[in-house]
Amino acid sequence: MDRAGLAEFLRRRRESLQPEDVGLPRGRRRRTNGLRREEVATLCHLSADYYSRLERERGPRPSEQMIASIAQGLHLSLDERDHLFRLAGHHPPTRGTTSEHISPGLLRILDRLTDTPAEVVTELGETLRQTPLGVALTGDLTGYTGPARSIGYRWFTDPACRALYHADDHALHSRVFASGLRATVTLRGPDSWAAHLQRLLLARSEEFRTVWDEHEVGVRYGHVKRFVHPEVGVLELTCQALLDPEQSHSLLVYTAVPGSESHEKLQLLAVIGNQPVTPAQRA
Repeated sequence: MDRAGLAEFLRRRRESLQPEDVGLPRGRRRRTNGLRREEVATLCHLSADYYSRLERERGPRPSEQMIASIAQGLHLSLDERDHLFRLAGHHPPTRGTTSEHISPGLLRILDRLTDTPAEVVTELGETLRQTPLGVALTGDLTGYTGPARSIGYRWFTDPACRALYHADDHALHSRVFASGLRATVTLRGPDSWAAHLQRLLLARSEEFRTVWDEHEVGVRYGHVKRFVHPEVGVLELTCQALLDPEQSHSLLVYTAVPGSESHEKLQLLAVIGNQPVTPAQRA
């Protein structure tokens, strides 16, 4: 571990970022060049004391998980992330389709979508990051572990997953998920995580086996997705996707037609967040 090099690199990267670069308010009394240490600690999900000790060349060597969290919180590029891992005495994670490090470009866009449901997902539908309104719409989808991280896997194994979507669209969702998984298995090969999910689903879901046997590819949604929220009801939202080809991550952004009932419901969700709707709000 290169303590001095790690400390200097962290300081330089912290000082190069402005609050608006990471979705934080600037405030009126800011004298610090770049971000404050406590702001970085919050972004990295670390205590302010622990992060401060790293910049002062103190404390124990951070784990790989901590370094990954710091790299994401500081919006590092892949080259910068790998350099940070080496400074901490670790081997950098593998690049490519299995990487969970979100590119700074996608993060900058996501941080600015404060009034819009949006999420960054992998090619297998694993949610890596959501906007607050995205959490209000679908719940926190980042806490799943193992195969359940994939929405396609949850769709065929967890009935609660389907409650978020209009019942008339369930058959299409099944076809889309099976079709997408088939394309990914073919692209990534029999030893990939996608192929592992395929084998799990073939063993655990009769519906998946039925849909899989149709050998469909290229099945896609229309322009509108219908969500069913437990408090505000049905929302018809247009989904736009921005692809990061290097990481195979997609930024999904959900919007409603201005002036529509769904637009009004999104505005209500922005106010109430995850809190229950009062009778007055519903009216």
